[in-house]
Amino acid sequence: MSEDTAFLGGNMKSRFLKFFFSILFIFTAASICFATVEWQIIQTLNIDASPLDMAVSPDGRTIYVLTEDGNIYIYSADGTLKDKIHIGSQVDHIKIGPKGERLFVSSRHNKTLKVITLDFIYDITTSGAPSKGAKDAAVIIAVFSDFQ
Repeated sequence: MSEDTAFLGGNMKSRFLKFFFSILFIFTAASICFATVEWQIIQTLNIDASPLDMAVSPDGRTIYVLTEDGNIYIYSADGTLKDKIHIGSQVDHIKIGPKGERLFVSSRHNKTLKVITLDFIYDITTSGAPSKGAKDAAVIIAVFSDFQ
């Protein structure tokens, strides 16, 4: 074996060892970098129709589920059905506005976008609180969220 052949053989061996250790390092580093994900299903919502899309309010308190029959089911964060809105069967996508006051509903088929304002009505218990006037009088509370 000549000196040139021995040099080339040694160089090839050196390159192979560098390649082998590089691959070994990559797999070792990759196994260290990837973590196992632990997960569990914490809740299942049973809906009357197949869901197409969903949106969650910015505060996380309300879940909107659009179904293939054109209904939007409104759930509280604990999974309680609060209301149902019929919006039309051609709707295929929903998105909630940044302040949670508007729902954007689009239809590819009809080439439309509907903007729906959301006003929630809450029952407020006033038993034991001082009051004046008729007990069954309507009360409206206005919230000004943009007040500075």
